[in-house]
Amino acid sequence: MATTIVMPQMGYDMKEGTVVRWHKKEGDPVARGDVLADIETDKATVEFEAFTSGVLRKIVAQEGVAIPVGQLIAVITAPDEPLPDDLLTAGGDAAPAPPVSVAAEARPPESTTVSVASEPGEVRASPIARRLARERGIDLAMVNGTGPGGRIIEEDILSYQPAPDAPAAGGPEPGEVRASPIARRLARERGIDLAMVNGTGPGGRIIEADILSYQPAPDVPAAAGERVDLSRMRQTIARVTADSKREAPHFYLTSDVDMTKAMSLRQDINDAVASESRISVNDLIIKAAAMALQRYPKFNASFQGDHLQMNPGVNIGIAIALDAGLIVPGIAGCESKSLVEIATASRDLIDRAHTGTLRDGEYSGTTFSISNLGMFDVDSFAAIIYPPHAAVLAVGAVKEQPVGRDGQVVLAQMMKATLSVDHRVADGAEAAQFLMEVKKLLESPARMLL
Repeated sequence: MATTIVMPQMGYDMKEGTVVRWHKKEGDPVARGDVLADIETDKATVEFEAFTSGVLRKIVAQEGVAIPVGQLIAVITAPDEPLPDDLLTAGGDAAPAPPVSVAAEARPPESTTVSVASEPGEVRASPIARRLARERGIDLAMVNGTGPGGRIIEEDILSYQPAPDAPAAGGPEPGEVRASPIARRLARERGIDLAMVNGTGPGGRIIEADILSYQPAPDVPAAAGERVDLSRMRQTIARVTADSKREAPHFYLTSDVDMTKAMSLRQDINDAVASESRISVNDLIIKAAAMALQRYPKFNASFQGDHLQMNPGVNIGIAIALDAGLIVPGIAGCESKSLVEIATASRDLIDRAHTGTLRDGEYSGTTFSISNLGMFDVDSFAAIIYPPHAAVLAVGAVKEQPVGRDGQVVLAQMMKATLSVDHRVADGAEAAQFLMEVKKLLESPARMLL
């Protein structure tokens, strides 16, 4: 049976997304879990995985075109199943797809790709050809198409040889910064001004490697009265945080946590495991929160008007600061992961967040979040709840401080933890019990190994 693939909603506030790259082409076999495409949202570029198996029969969404959430982007069918005619204009609840034209005559496999009607003067090229041209810095206007009606196909890009004196990406307008589309996307995600980057590509063109290796000069304060435009990510953060504070009545609880035993346990574990499995303070906090959420599941839920939506799994989001802004991707199934497994998953998540290769479930399926500013020597702060979560735990730096024990003043490794709670979900006493459970686990960390 044919399955419609629509633009997913990766985040509750996502309105549209852009396919920046298809990993499969029409006619390719697809297995459940295969990465179908890279989808760009306001906050990140996410790997979108297939949720069914079959053959990618039709690609509808062209690379680089913004598509509303819920609109048809592709169709997967059984290997021998023909494409149902009605799926090109409707897909369940999906909005109508862009107009497509499929010629009746036989074509080579490459040219069976759905083609959106071209605007006057637009270069006609298959999605694969566009992707290859973008990756290789080739201006499609300089390529002779050998497909039907002069359409540029994959073979045209693979065999393209630029004229000796012609730059690979065409001549820029006066004052225009020359950069590949991939470099432009990375620069936009990381908040990098292309004018500040030295290009190492042909003719000084800025390429992906230039953005990945870019080190900004020390910040210079904006001139008085200067207009500073916000990135798409910063605009999204502004909207989400304002909505959260306006709609969710926040209240806050703070507790001092004695991390002395936890830090000792961390050292013992790190001395016994490989470097890639070493645990951080944040990993300890994630584990403690996951165990506490199992005992107090209300804080793993979300407010839904007249009811609470209880989540079966504990998927903890980690606040990660990128150059362009803040994202909160998550680790799924924390309730069943060991400390070392959480540490490995956390390191992998952070690395892929910085390289723009998060998967859709990591970006949209979190149920609770943790924000840690301890690495910036922050003692204590209160975080804004990340919708649609019920709460967020904010932690500061672990610092050696004098504390009173049994009438004696001793030094201990102390940390402040602040829980922000949606008052529609829970009251103060319940929140205090949850926070005390996190505190007990961190102060008696052997419980986290059982």
